[in-house]
Amino acid sequence: MHTFVKTYMEKHADYFNEVSTYIFNHPETRFEEFKSANFLMEECEKQGFTVERNIADISTAFTATFGSGKPVIAFLGEFDALPELNQKPCITHPERIDGTENIGHGCGHNLLGTGAFAAACATKAYLEERQLPGTVIFYGCPGEEGGSGKTFMVRENAFDGVDAALTWHPSPTNAIMSLPTLANYQITFKFKGVAAHAANSPHLGRSALDAVELMNVGVNYLREHIIQDARVHYAVTDTGGFSPAVVQPQAEVLYLIRAPKIHEAKGIYERICKIAEGAALMTETKLEIEFIKACSNYVPNRSLEKIMYQSLQTIGAGETTEEEQVYAKEIWDTFTQEEQDFYIDLMKGFGYFGDGSEFKGKYLADSISDYRESDEIFYGSTDVSDVSWVVPTVQLTAATSALATPLHTWQMTAQGLTSFAHKGMLRAASTMALTGLNLLASEEQLEEVQNEFKKFQAEYPYTNPIPKHIRPTTLGGEKI
Repeated sequence: MHTFVKTYMEKHADYFNEVSTYIFNHPETRFEEFKSANFLMEECEKQGFTVERNIADISTAFTATFGSGKPVIAFLGEFDALPELNQKPCITHPERIDGTENIGHGCGHNLLGTGAFAAACATKAYLEERQLPGTVIFYGCPGEEGGSGKTFMVRENAFDGVDAALTWHPSPTNAIMSLPTLANYQITFKFKGVAAHAANSPHLGRSALDAVELMNVGVNYLREHIIQDARVHYAVTDTGGFSPAVVQPQAEVLYLIRAPKIHEAKGIYERICKIAEGAALMTETKLEIEFIKACSNYVPNRSLEKIMYQSLQTIGAGETTEEEQVYAKEIWDTFTQEEQDFYIDLMKGFGYFGDGSEFKGKYLADSISDYRESDEIFYGSTDVSDVSWVVPTVQLTAATSALATPLHTWQMTAQGLTSFAHKGMLRAASTMALTGLNLLASEEQLEEVQNEFKKFQAEYPYTNPIPKHIRPTTLGGEKI
């Protein structure tokens, strides 16, 4: 199987690099990935998959299926981009691409989606050539960045019948993503007041901006009284106007609330709602609470991780060229001393457990981190988490960027089409394909994975954190 996957990826490397390049060059934010989704669906059909559109009533969500019967192996792909990250690729300074929106692939989802697609294609090709039973499904999953697209898809039972789900994420290291993540709630608090002349009739006004400020102060006092691993972030998205001479009649603030367990995030959210209600009472304004999205904490499946780790070791970390190292050094030099000093901690979140000694004098990862089961927390969130509550799920990371490169930065975007990034993408694709083929070939391994998952499910029943009536929301605030 390893030889087949290796040969397949080498033969089709240029094709998958072109797919990644197309997605990179057509960045789109959450639930508006029309070009990327349509392009991927067309490519899936060209590769012989049966495509089903509009999964979970989301126009940019889809499945591409090949084969029949059990087991059913899913590969999860993302393709959404981020605002404020328009960036020319393969250079070492911030520079926008002229004539395009201020959007860019600062989290590497052009690589993520293409890598999952490549893994599905390789797995399909192996089953087809040998006329073996089993089903391969490539899931086109939109809206990961601030949208929790997969959580909406889980809510609509899109993953029913899947026996194992495989995915990955770009980063500066090669490892199994074995850490639990933070659950989160994302909520908009909208205050409505009364406009008035701020000088001659301020007593007639009711300031919505005052309500937002009082709410934020109240939440900042709350920080002392929440668990240590929780995180509360906010952004004032509407200040109510630009004139200080007008009492602001409306104002909005967007909150992102994180905690290690979904019930903990919910509890903090409920307390913050009470603070918002208090701010509205103090200012005599009206409050509207708009639920945007939520996602659960990630549940690792250790049996599945061990299978994927063996696959990653079999595929190997690959080699770097002198040109790639020189470019990575130039990227490294753009980071502050604080960012450079943080690079080992950055990689720990992705499952790296070393001390960094193997990287001395280097600027790119050319080794594989040891695998370790760990209950330490990755202080980020992902909607892959909700899939992990309903299907045994595993994630790896592959090195696609220079050491110390944070996600959601112009440096990450700039490296999205480098030769090193595409090597990492195909390394991840090969690892996922080999893992999927091992599950398809070994009933014993799959049974072990399933038994671990069933034991977890029996102890921790799943409740989707997004209420049934909530619809996905675009970055512009439109319900789809």
